[in-house]
Amino acid sequence: MGLFRVIPLFAVVLAVYNVLLATSDMPAALAGPVLSIGLVSGATWVLDLGDALLAFGIVVLYVEVAKATRTSTVSVLDHTLSLLVFIGFVVQFITVAGAGTSTFALLGLMSLVDVMAGFTVTIVGARRDFGVGDRLDH
Repeated sequence: MGLFRVIPLFAVVLAVYNVLLATSDMPAALAGPVLSIGLVSGATWVLDLGDALLAFGIVVLYVEVAKATRTSTVSVLDHTLSLLVFIGFVVQFITVAGAGTSTFALLGLMSLVDVMAGFTVTIVGARRDFGVGDRLDH
């Protein structure tokens, strides 16, 4: 559980994308179906790999925002590593052809939201803990 607290989960998302990038023909692989479900309406819902990665990213974003609510010295390290992961997304997006997809850009945007939410929650929590800005002058 200790390693889970420090490692930004978007590093896992980035690693999964890179494994897919190394083992398949990206971005064509993103359009490949992962799941197909017939609905009562008669329509067929097809989940492709790109959508599955985005859904995974949304779940990871939720977990990362929940992790950001901790106030400890470990959270500072987590935020710093999250920033480095976001920088990794940006660098890869602009330098690697297979990462130049909307799916990758949206995963990178989720990583940015993780960084911003982490720092925002930490700053608000620290202000509350130290009582900064709570004084009323009468």
